[in-house]
Amino acid sequence: MTEFVTSRWIGDFLFGFSALFAIINPYGLSFIFLDRTMGLSESERARVALRVAAYAFCVLLVSLFLGSQILNFFGITIPALRIAGGLVVAATGWSMLHAAPAATGAHAASSANFSTIQRMAFFPLTIPLTTGPGTIATAIAIGTARPADLNGMFPSYIVSFVVACAVTGTIYHAYRKSSAMARLFGEEGTSVVTRLSAFLLLCIGVQIIVNGVVEVAKSVASGVTPA
Repeated sequence: MTEFVTSRWIGDFLFGFSALFAIINPYGLSFIFLDRTMGLSESERARVALRVAAYAFCVLLVSLFLGSQILNFFGITIPALRIAGGLVVAATGWSMLHAAPAATGAHAASSANFSTIQRMAFFPLTIPLTTGPGTIATAIAIGTARPADLNGMFPSYIVSFVVACAVTGTIYHAYRKSSAMARLFGEEGTSVVTRLSAFLLLCIGVQIIVNGVVEVAKSVASGVTPA
């Protein structure tokens, strides 16, 4: 029984982490982050990366833990959120698959100073660049899948917190090492990573849609309106 519960939480972590990691795509976005911070030194860029990661962590926590309450306030049902969120995720993955390769070799020099870029850490570097609508919708959909019983709720909260920490860690690492990765991967390597993430993102979006449709179908079959 213990092994079953442990494997379930590991599965929940892997699903949550892979979904958020794929839709955020921090290592793909790191080249955009580098372009926005080209006028900074390595130490200044690291400080901006830390601030963006902290903001992203807050956005993820709010979406994962308070997302369902926000939905209830606006009268949005969970299946509707899952279907809509899945559509956003799948559409994002589809557009990434068919997007033209971004030129990473030429970076426009930034004339903005450190304080100016620091003020941009939340908007637009965190929202919508890093944790955009697709990320928020995915996090809320993951949060609504928690067990309703107390025995399962507490471990699920821990898993969600660990997922947020892990995703935030990858965001900070990707942005902190953006200049090094640009030299290491180059344009072709970045394109490969982005395409693989896009395909995974498309699959995850379809799965979220399927889960929402199945829940609606079950509610219709039982004659109960979905909550």
